[in-house]
Amino acid sequence: MSRFFLHILKTNTKRGEIMNLSYLSPSALILVAIIPTPEDLQVARVLGWYRIPIRTAPRILNVDFLAFYQPASFSDRKWRIEFLAPVIGHELTTRIDLLREEEDHPRAGEEYYKVQLGPMQPLLNPITAGEWKRFTFLYTTGEYLQSAKKLTELTVRPTERRSLWKALRERGSRVPGYQAELKSIEDIPLEILSVLLGIPNHINGK
Repeated sequence: MSRFFLHILKTNTKRGEIMNLSYLSPSALILVAIIPTPEDLQVARVLGWYRIPIRTAPRILNVDFLAFYQPASFSDRKWRIEFLAPVIGHELTTRIDLLREEEDHPRAGEEYYKVQLGPMQPLLNPITAGEWKRFTFLYTTGEYLQSAKKLTELTVRPTERRSLWKALRERGSRVPGYQAELKSIEDIPLEILSVLLGIPNHINGK
């Protein structure tokens, strides 16, 4: 385990802050998002923000928590969710405003969402990717996070996807400029709802 991960775990253990999921509300809205590198996780922990390019961002960021999925760049800590952070708010900005030391980056002028975060907390039991290692985002709830051991176990059951999207859409409506679908939620096909929630086709029937 790297010094960075040991530092987070030791610091939060001393403070009694390792996430006990029994205290997480079952109805909490959670966005599972990819944290590209250990350095980005350090920024989220120390500076309290996370960036998402607007071109790949999910429709709704007004959730209760972000759960961070660690891809292959995390070496021996790859392909798992180990950390969770409460969402305080978000704003639209540009990459150069977030990373001023990278002013020559080819995407410096691109628009990004800056998600403001509360204190990062390690999960008591990490959630591993299993066979599902590549995705863009995933919406889930506190109920699923409490029991999941693998990433696929975070996908809500087909019978619950309309209610989850309804809750997310109601949250989104609180943000100025949010435009909901014109269709009633009941009229949206399950396949489309699954896409909106970040659930891929191969596990749609779960």
